[in-house]
Amino acid sequence: MLRLFVPVRSDYFATLGIVVEIELTRIWRYAAAALVVGLIAAGGMMAMHGSSAPPADLDLSRSKSSEKDVFLVSVEPEAGSFRQGELHSWVLTVKKPDGTPVEDASIAVDGGMPDHNHGLPTSPKVTAHIGEGRYRVEGVKFNMGGWWVLRFAISSPAGADEAVFNLTL
Repeated sequence: MLRLFVPVRSDYFATLGIVVEIELTRIWRYAAAALVVGLIAAGGMMAMHGSSAPPADLDLSRSKSSEKDVFLVSVEPEAGSFRQGELHSWVLTVKKPDGTPVEDASIAVDGGMPDHNHGLPTSPKVTAHIGEGRYRVEGVKFNMGGWWVLRFAISSPAGADEAVFNLTL
């Protein structure tokens, strides 16, 4: 603790022994706590925005068999390409292993960034069946560069399965 003698009008009060005490210890504690919180927040932001490289053997194919081989699934951006930060639509094509289109599927959409451990910034949904086993998925947005995953849970009378697609921006 530091004691400061503060003269008011003159040294009269100081000579009477009136002392203003400033607890610098408390101030230093608050300053140190604020510094630690700031460093933790800055480190978290850098970890979120610093993208690590995806695995070298990452499967970036846009057509594949579903996880249990119930369906053949492909996905493409409806406009042919997509950009970071923009909403876009995709077309998901679902077929049986013999190539027959799946016309009556119920599809849930999910995804996110595996390296950052967070989901998509939007909630994409299948909005239309557009024929020949094709389904329009709207509301997809990738808000930063890096490795993204789109996951489709597909259910139909042919069975239930999941297809996962990796994308990099």
